[in-house]
Amino acid sequence: MTRPFRRRVLYIPGFDPIPPRRYRELYKREGAEQARISGYQLEFGSRRDRTGFGWGVSGDFNDGRGEAEVEVLIWTDIVQASMGQSIPATYGQLLRTAWTYITSGALFRMMRLRRGPVLAALYPVVALILQLLSSLLVGGLIGWTAGHLTGPGWWLGLPIMLILTWVGLKLWQRLDGRIFVHYLMHDYAFTAQHSGAYPEALEQRIGQFADRIATCLEQDWDEVLVVGHSSGAYLGVSVLADLIRSGRVTGDGAKLSFLSLGQVVPMASFLPRANRLRADLRYLSARAELDWIDVTAPGDACSFGLCDPVAVSGIEPPDRRQPLILSAAFRQTLSPEKQKSLRNRWFRLHFQYLCAFDRPADYDYFAITAGPQTLGARFAGRTHSPGRISRAVNGWTAI
Repeated sequence: MTRPFRRRVLYIPGFDPIPPRRYRELYKREGAEQARISGYQLEFGSRRDRTGFGWGVSGDFNDGRGEAEVEVLIWTDIVQASMGQSIPATYGQLLRTAWTYITSGALFRMMRLRRGPVLAALYPVVALILQLLSSLLVGGLIGWTAGHLTGPGWWLGLPIMLILTWVGLKLWQRLDGRIFVHYLMHDYAFTAQHSGAYPEALEQRIGQFADRIATCLEQDWDEVLVVGHSSGAYLGVSVLADLIRSGRVTGDGAKLSFLSLGQVVPMASFLPRANRLRADLRYLSARAELDWIDVTAPGDACSFGLCDPVAVSGIEPPDRRQPLILSAAFRQTLSPEKQKSLRNRWFRLHFQYLCAFDRPADYDYFAITAGPQTLGARFAGRTHSPGRISRAVNGWTAI
């Protein structure tokens, strides 16, 4: 009996405070749907290696059988700690983050690449200002009315206005599970807090992730696949750069692969103190120890669709090998009905890379993670998707 292809998947999520079990349920639900659409079989179960949080999956495909164990590399605690902010602190984040992106020139340079992710970044700024103004307006009108009808004027009206303004802001905050204003503000503030440099807690976690991947490379796998989504894509770059620099990727065992999805690299690499990330991008792009595929989509307003993260950051080396820039092409791979159901759900679209496509093409997340081919073999011979953006517009290129 032929031995199935064996893979270890290590998934690095983006800036997400929600426990990782959501990713397990998403994978199972969407994987079952993709298998039904594409005509292959997937089975979900437990893992032999119970380190961390994850799940097992096996599949029968036209080109063979694959088995995989998926593990989520968790930094949820760091995200949650950064989000424990009062309303005044959130408005302080707004001012500091806007100042960082505007005065560094990063905001305007990113606009030259894609307007979508920049508008997405401006959304929480504008929304927080409107929330404050609307709360002040309602509180002021009620306070003015109460003060003048009862006689004391603003001696009564001003306290009422302040109290109702605070109540209004608290009500807006309670709606954040639907409108994501505070969440996105915390996300962008986290990236900008040190002008692109990693905070110490995140540096330590990057080191732990590298150690974990090194351990997996020593085990009996055909491929160790690192998947980074959104902010997790640039964390993956630094993790893998550290891993290779340390000499722990020998090439004797499992093939090391990196799949970056919906990346937002310019949000960090365009900032003045992102020297570490820029150096990692430059280094990783020239290494032969791994295969790196970057998948985005112009229809994803939260990512820099088809923007080459190395080239646009202005640090492309002469011996560059990767990443290969591919489009998930939502307009072609999702039916008109599916596109209609996702219209204006831009946050859900940002997670489409992890979901089923009802008109699948080359990109299939579940075949990539559970199928019998390495990432490099699956996309061997491919060239960059049409529309790749490679012009260097970054004003900060020190490494």
